[in-house]
Formats: sequence, structure tokens, C-alpha cells
Amino acid sequence: MALAESENVAVAPPSAAARLIARIKAILGERSDSRLAQLFAGKVFLVRVASALLALASQVLLARWMGSFEFGIYIYVWTWVLMIGALSDAGLSSAARRFIPEYTGIKSFDLLRGFLSGSRWLAFGVAAAVGAVGAIGVTAIAPYLDQFTVVPLYLACVTIPIYGLVQVQAGIAQSYDWPNLALMPFYIWRQITLTALMGAAYLSGAPTGAVTAMIVAVVTTWAVTIGQLIVLDRRLKNTVPGGPKRYEVKTWFATSLPIFVAEAFYLLLTYVDILALENLRSPDDVAVYYAGARLLAIVAFVYFAISGATTHKFTEYHVSGDKARLAAFFAETVRWTFWPSLAICVLILALGKPLLGLFGAGFERGYPVMFILAVGMLARAAVGPAERLLNMLGERKQCALIYAAAFAINLVLCVILIPRIGIEGAGAATSSALVVESILLHFVAKRRLGFHVFIMGGEKS
Repeated sequence: MALAESENVAVAPPSAAARLIARIKAILGERSDSRLAQLFAGKVFLVRVASALLALASQVLLARWMGSFEFGIYIYVWTWVLMIGALSDAGLSSAARRFIPEYTGIKSFDLLRGFLSGSRWLAFGVAAAVGAVGAIGVTAIAPYLDQFTVVPLYLACVTIPIYGLVQVQAGIAQSYDWPNLALMPFYIWRQITLTALMGAAYLSGAPTGAVTAMIVAVVTTWAVTIGQLIVLDRRLKNTVPGGPKRYEVKTWFATSLPIFVAEAFYLLLTYVDILALENLRSPDDVAVYYAGARLLAIVAFVYFAISGATTHKFTEYHVSGDKARLAAFFAETVRWTFWPSLAICVLILALGKPLLGLFGAGFERGYPVMFILAVGMLARAAVGPAERLLNMLGERKQCALIYAAAFAINLVLCVILIPRIGIEGAGAATSSALVVESILLHFVAKRRLGFHVFIMGGEKS
């Protein structure tokens, strides 16, 4: 009788909370390439968001401690560091995403060990040479420069050699799906240390001008990169089998140099507005424009996260000959890039004025620039990491030509518009170039590879 009664008892359906928990567990437990790439991208995005928040707090404090004039000088010089430093590895950081999965896939561990070691030494050597040439260049043109920029520029040259190593180590760590090791040292620990040291200088009454800020930047960049090097070597010893090393330097450079050219034009496109403003407007205008652009830069972090998480997968699928899987995977990356970018863009624009106000009086005039820049950033997000796809699949020359065209458009429009309408002209020039870049990437990917890379398209044409 008791058994019969128990059989008639209805089992209550799981609660909404229980269903949600079960769903989360299923998502976290899924080990497909798409899910792993999403998790990796999520980690990268969180690091970059944390970095953006730190940067915002740091730049607000630096702007107040230094004043808009000195802060504008520091931003101008540090922009040169970011641009030249990102190129100083000669494309080897991007090549890491090509060679590490390739050598691992074919089990060529001697070449893998050679690349892991040799690429870092090569990048440091190239970057050291770039820094030396930069110092010679500053000496040669010093009589024609504003004297308050000369010493900060020399200090920038001291930062360049270690920056090349930063780039390659990040590329290696991302190829092994170690996003924290790839990004935390430069984007988190360096910023925290720099802000703390500048705060100590301010509170102690020491100078807090552009020279001081650049000295602190040199020290912190070298320190965190050396720490990253030590940790990376320890992890690689536990991941890569020991043995002899073989070096294919010509092959590495044959792949990395076309990528370097594309990245050079990409970075010129990214920073030409700041550099043009420095030469055509006052440091105060540079500071205001930079504040608005930096607030909106968090939108680009979605693209950065997705491309960092997926680029080595493009190589893996291409080497295996699985074009259908590659097409479907890339279509997913476009959706992952665009829709979060759109949502974040709307949120930042809604909060733009009060955020600009944090920098100090007068920075609110950068608010219209944010809307102008948003157009270009969303255009880039609409094609996802298309240039990474082109680079990894051998279309490096076409990619370089696209960025060269976009850079030329940006430069010409900056020269025409900035003297006439100021910082809004810089924003319009950059957005126009980004729209053209995105259109060209779409057509080249469709014609050369057969992929439809626009957000509104299918998986392939």
C-alpha cells in the first residue's frame, strides 16, 4: 500500500534557479572549439575591461596631477611608444599564432622549441635596433622639436627594446590559451605600478611632469616584462617536451614581415589622429580628444579579445583543410564581435559626459567626438577579425594594401579637417578610414577566400 502511494506522488519540476545552474554547468563543461574560444575571449575581454577601468582611473589621476598641458605631452610621447613598440617585433608576435599551432600539429618539436626561444631573441634585437635609431633620430631633429618633448622622447626610445619582447611573449601565451599571462603584466600590473609611483611623487611634492611620467613608464615596463619572461619559461618547460632546437629564421621572417607591413599601416591608422593633432593643435586639444577616444576604446576590446582567442584556430582549420568548419567558425566570431560591441558602445555613449567630466574641467567638449568615432568602430566590428583571417590564410599582401589605403585616407582627411574643425575633424577622418577599411576587407575576403564576413551575411558566399 505504501509503495503504491509513493508511485502516485508527482515529481516536482526543477525550479528556474536549478535549470539556470544546470545550464551554466553544461556551458562550462562543453569542450568544443567554439566554446573554448568563447571562454578564452571572455577572459581576454575581462582583462581588457579591467585594464580600461584602471586606465581610466589612472588617466584621470594623471590628468589632475600633471595638468592638461603636461598630460598632453605624455600622451603624445606614449602614443609613439605604443605605435612603434607594437611594430618593433617585426610581426613575430602574430607569426607565433601561425607557427606554434602548425609545429605542434605536425609534431615538429625541434622547430617549436627553436621558435619559442629564437622569436623572443629576434624581437628583442630588432626592437633594440629600432630604439637606437629612434634616439639618433631625436638627436638629429631636436633643434626643430618643442624642447619640452625632447627628454620624454629619449625616454620613449629606452622603452622600445623591451616592448618588442612584450609583444612576442603575448603572442606565445595566447597561442597556448594563457590569456592572463599574455595580458595581465602589461595591461594590469604595469598600470597599477605606474599610477602608484606617480601618486607617490605627487604626494611627496616631487615633479609630476611628462619627464617623470616617462621615467616611471620605462621602469614599470621593463620590470613587468622580465617577470612575464620568467613565468612564461616555467610554463613552457612543463608544456613543451625538452630536446634540441632548430631555427628557420628565413621562414619565420618570410611570414612575419608581410604581417608586419599590414600591422604597420593598421597602427598608423590607429594613431595618426593623435599624432596629427599634436602637430596641428595644442596639447590641450590632444588631451581632450584622447580622453574621449580612450573611453570609447573599450568597444575595441571586444574585437581584441575575439581575435586573440581565435586567430590560431584559423591556422589550425586551414592546415587541416577543413574549409567548411573554418567558414562556420569565422561566422561565429563576427557575431561574437559585433553584437557585444554595439551594446557596449550604446552604454558608453549614454554615460559619456559624466565620464569625461572625471578628467577635469573642459574635457566634456570631447563628447561629440565619441559619437563620430563610434561609427567607425562599429563598422570594424561588423566584419569581425577579418584581417586576422586574411593574414593567417596567406592573403597578407592584400591586407597590407587595405590598411595602406585606409591610412592614406585618414592622413589626408586629418590634414584637411583638423585645421578647419579641430578634434571633430580628427574623429571624422578616423571613422571614414575605418568604414573604408571594413568595406575593403569584406570584398577581399569574399573574392579571394569565398567567405562572407559581414555581420548580416551567411557563413560563406
